[in-house]
Amino acid sequence: MTPLIALIALALDAAIGWPDAVYRRIGHPVTWLGRLIAALDARLNVGRARVARGAAASLLVIAAATIPAAILQEALGGWIAGVLAWPLVAARSLHDHVRAVATPLLAGDLAAARRATAMTVGRDVSRADEAGLARASIESLAENASDGVIAPLFWALLAGLPGIAAYKAINTLDSMIGHRTERHGEFGRIAARLDDVANWLPARLTAVLIATVCGGAAWAVARRDAGAHRSPNAGWPEAAMAGALGVRLSGPRVYADRIADEPWLNAAARDPAVADIDRALAVYRRTLWLMAGGLILLVLV
Repeated sequence: MTPLIALIALALDAAIGWPDAVYRRIGHPVTWLGRLIAALDARLNVGRARVARGAAASLLVIAAATIPAAILQEALGGWIAGVLAWPLVAARSLHDHVRAVATPLLAGDLAAARRATAMTVGRDVSRADEAGLARASIESLAENASDGVIAPLFWALLAGLPGIAAYKAINTLDSMIGHRTERHGEFGRIAARLDDVANWLPARLTAVLIATVCGGAAWAVARRDAGAHRSPNAGWPEAAMAGALGVRLSGPRVYADRIADEPWLNAAARDPAVADIDRALAVYRRTLWLMAGGLILLVLV
């Protein structure tokens, strides 16, 4: 049943995404989780024992996502569980957000490209040039191919609707409170560690999938350079994408209050150009086709 759930979720999302009309009417499961996390953050992230308070908040959010998912899967079966898992995969929206950077760049509209890039990355791109915008969007595509697509599908394959719901809760917790800031350094510590654990295998699986559709250079760069990345997981898909395209990624970047002097991935290669965004999207599509083929094979078996 679990391969069927993952396959239905991927197929529906790739075909139609999460329609704006549906979002306007009922929102999205991630926004529902976000409201719960924000409420717990406001209520519990005070006083002492913030690590323990953050752990309790994380467990509450994960339980709120997982328990209803388990009940629904048991009651409704695989087909409907696959439909319910559909909004928890972000394959189409990721593609569309990255493509939205390439379109204005090709037209020479840096201002619009910067606005589009700022929607997908946390760094300051207000003064980024064409190469910087291309680099940021390709990195976002590679990292989120793992976090937003392959990891949810992996956990759906492993544990069905409860698995993908639990993963999405953990990932949303990390994105909201898993930061090394004064407010969330302690409160979000457990959420950040849970996200590292949940993404450990999917990140490496994403690198394997990219290397499978692009050849050995992608895997060689991933094995050599992934460990240099600040994240224990994001370096794998990003380094694999850098090797697949023959460009360098990561490197120094500007955040709101600091300059992060990150090491390069595939440092000897050239900077990415606008055309490389479309090449990266083509790699991404082939990776999804490979994942879909694997799910189809598992369903048939």
